[in-house]
Amino acid sequence: MQPVDLIHLNFNPAALAVLNGVLAFLMFGIALDTRLDDFKRVARMPVAFAAGILAQFIALPAITFGLTLLLQPGPSIALGMILVACCPPGNVSNILTHRANGNVALSVSMTAVSNAIAIVAMPLNFAFWGGLHPSAAPLLKTIALDPLQMVGHILLIIGLPFALGLWCAHRFERWTARFKKPVRILSFLALIGFIIGAIAGNWRYFLDYVGLVLLAVVLHDALAFGTGYAVARAFGLSDYDRRAVAIEVGIRNAGLGLVLIFSFFGGLGGMAVVAGVWGFWDIIAGMTLAGWWARRPLQGGVPVLAEERA
Repeated sequence: MQPVDLIHLNFNPAALAVLNGVLAFLMFGIALDTRLDDFKRVARMPVAFAAGILAQFIALPAITFGLTLLLQPGPSIALGMILVACCPPGNVSNILTHRANGNVALSVSMTAVSNAIAIVAMPLNFAFWGGLHPSAAPLLKTIALDPLQMVGHILLIIGLPFALGLWCAHRFERWTARFKKPVRILSFLALIGFIIGAIAGNWRYFLDYVGLVLLAVVLHDALAFGTGYAVARAFGLSDYDRRAVAIEVGIRNAGLGLVLIFSFFGGLGGMAVVAGVWGFWDIIAGMTLAGWWARRPLQGGVPVLAEERA
């Protein structure tokens, strides 16, 4: 069996182009379910929003970096973990927050704003932590990653579809109200289908190397949820808000990570296996946590001024 850092998973250019389109469609669906009030609402809960942004874009990548130093996985696995940590959240976090009896308004607002911030923050964060890593940095240098090129790619598959979705939601309100749910469900299922396709097309590699990444992914995912909750608690947020922040930080858009891995890293083995395993485990862990919280009453109850999406 070859070292995981030397293998490259197979994904032909045509399939990659379709995957880019699916991810853009997913971002369009998220934007259709986003209101301009979601951005304005941030100003009415600045402490909770600051906690979520700090946890996502600063605390989680730093803690992930520390975890890779502790576990000492292969360089490509370490890069995969760092990339996933730098990804923005997905809209499944909003569904899980509702299930967990958390602050859905905060979750929706954070998803919208975090995806906008990630256009610039994600490639810069990844370049910084990846370049700082003692074993992964030499591998990253051989790839000669250009953060500005990655920004352009993210802008095309996240920024433009997101802006178009916001415009459609504002300009065609009746159409949006009718189609936003089917679009969101269809795009999410299409993304899951392509993740499954990527794994199925490289099944032998996943069977050979999943054991190398499974423990790292499980620990990493648990740390992501824990980081969100701990930062929210440190900011003095209510249990209602802490649940939203924890799920928002714990749920990462591994599909975006997979697109970038095939686009910029040639399907590099450890990175692709980490993103593929994360894409499934993250949802399982999130559903388990949300279900557990759903059976536990909120500490202090629901704040009187809390807003929920209708």
